[in-house]
Amino acid sequence: MTSLLDILKKKITENGPLSLEDYMREALLHPKFGYYQTGHTFGAKGDFVTSPEISQMFGELIGLWCVDCWIKLNSPSKIHLIELGPGNGTLMNDALRSAALAPDFLNAAEIHLVEASQHLTGIQKKNLSRHSVNWSEEWPILEDNAPIIVIGNEFLDALPIRQFELKDKQWMERSVTLTDGELDFCLADMPKSSVPINLPTPIDCAESSITEVNPGAELLISQIAKIISKKGGSALFIDYGPAKSSLGDSFQSVKRHEYSNPLQDPGASDLTAHVDFERLRFLAEGKYCETAPIETQGRFLERLGIEARALILSRNADEKQKSQIASDMKRLVSTEEMGTLFKAMTFYSNMAAPPAGFGI
Repeated sequence: MTSLLDILKKKITENGPLSLEDYMREALLHPKFGYYQTGHTFGAKGDFVTSPEISQMFGELIGLWCVDCWIKLNSPSKIHLIELGPGNGTLMNDALRSAALAPDFLNAAEIHLVEASQHLTGIQKKNLSRHSVNWSEEWPILEDNAPIIVIGNEFLDALPIRQFELKDKQWMERSVTLTDGELDFCLADMPKSSVPINLPTPIDCAESSITEVNPGAELLISQIAKIISKKGGSALFIDYGPAKSSLGDSFQSVKRHEYSNPLQDPGASDLTAHVDFERLRFLAEGKYCETAPIETQGRFLERLGIEARALILSRNADEKQKSQIASDMKRLVSTEEMGTLFKAMTFYSNMAAPPAGFGI
């Protein structure tokens, strides 16, 4: 039986090494064998757990954040609410439940989910069956001038990256080849036309340094920022990575909640890399959007009122439930868990005040 590994080996044999960007794209999104096309990826029974799956509080607070942005946009009669990479649909489901506190917002919101996986789209349609939702595999076509609110939780980290390693004071592209019939990393020469313009200056870096570029994330953020600058709105991206751009290899694979070899059994594990928030914020500013300082997830959720929400949920809970609520909140905000590693980034335009949750 043909597998994704067989397909990739054939490509490398016929055409030479694959860039890491191409390898990630095939491993995650191959129409038949890609990771997001098969199996249960999210939750305790999957390979990893995202914040919305940990606690309903996360999505509920995001929903209220959207309402806050809508109000600061002067409560328009129509707004496009767009989530990128919505997973199982849990975040949007929780967000719409809390947003029901503002019925006029729900009436104004046209909901769009951007999902490349047919498998996950099916799950989302089931979980969001009570709501009117538009699905698309790529950025939706928005033919009017209504403002937009964009949400992306653990979306940017899964976009394919390129890696470059410094050898003899020159950047070479880190690629995937075959060694003794098995997938292996190698360094490949690049045509000058394909070298990203924003690579660090070689003289400032040590030999064998690794730097990463995410072409898809950079293009997407630039496009969204351009739309927001023109039509008004806001964007919120929550993901993991440093607040400042840095060198290093962050490419990793997770399977059954454990780190694994990213070149072993492609399509069977999640592949991700750290998000370069500083670079993406710079690109949004370049499209004339306003920005806020990059914030930790923990501080962002605390400013949105996660502690007060936990107290409300605990009022009618038994002792076991109270303990679980407290444990879930700690997992989301604690510096020892997700609170510091994960960051929140926003950019916006035409708002009466900055979005909630950021220390401006």
